Amino acid sequence: MKIYNTTQGIIAEKDSKFFKISGLGWDDLVNQSGLFSFLTEKIQTSTSVAELDESTILAPIVSQEIWASGVTYLRSKTARMEESKDAGGGDFYDRVYDAERPEIFFKATAARTVGHLQDIRIRKDSKWNVPEPELTLFVNNQNQIAGYTIGNDVSSRDIEGENPLYLPQAKSYDKSAAIGPCILVLEEPISRDTDISVEILRGEKTVFEGKTQLSQMKRELPELVEYLTRECSFPQGVFLMTGTGTVPPDDFTMISGDVVKISIDNIGTLINTVE
Repeated sequence: MKIYNTTQGIIAEKDSKFFKISGLGWDDLVNQSGLFSFLTEKIQTSTSVAELDESTILAPIVSQEIWASGVTYLRSKTARMEESKDAGGGDFYDRVYDAERPEIFFKATAARTVGHLQDIRIRKDSKWNVPEPELTLFVNNQNQIAGYTIGNDVSSRDIEGENPLYLPQAKSYDKSAAIGPCILVLEEPISRDTDISVEILRGEKTVFEGKTQLSQMKRELPELVEYLTRECSFPQGVFLMTGTGTVPPDDFTMISGDVVKISIDNIGTLINTVE
């Protein structure tokens, strides 16, 4: 089952049929205990909708923050070691990949986040910018994984590589986070066989594409959630990007006009254009 935040209200999708969910705001809905069962019952008395207009879809976020995990895939570890080796920080990423404690950092507020078909940004003071396709968890206010969406953790690799202490500037700025198009709500945890793919278009040409699988992640999803919520409370829930296993080559950077398409099995495709 999927839920969409739209300009027309909340829309649920089940078995390719759409239903308008009324009587609850977004924050109240996503934090319902037993969300899958709640939605299953709710759509029985909800108005059916002929179709979902893609242009009405908003980011599936209202009052939540977005946090992110790093170095959870081997490919991410090697890329970040390479970008920071001249600054003497390469060993940091090797160590955190094998450490008990994962890397977790703040990514964005809702106001700095964009949704499906909205524009992402690259920093004006950066020359090396990449998308990072990531399975993103919605964790409710009871610290439970309640759903899954697609995330793009846009990153300035040259700024981060100059000094690991510059990570917040490389990761967190206006329109550097994209999530959507929906939240996938499942009765059971998401499959480890889930594929995550990315394609970057420049005009009509594909300039980069790659794919990984959730099974390639070194960390377990509940493990990341436990560390995030260990000393932080989230009254309206929180989104957690879980790291990337697909990184473009070192000679690639996004430019204005590039279209980034990130697809995850059973969730859909998140499409954003670089301003």
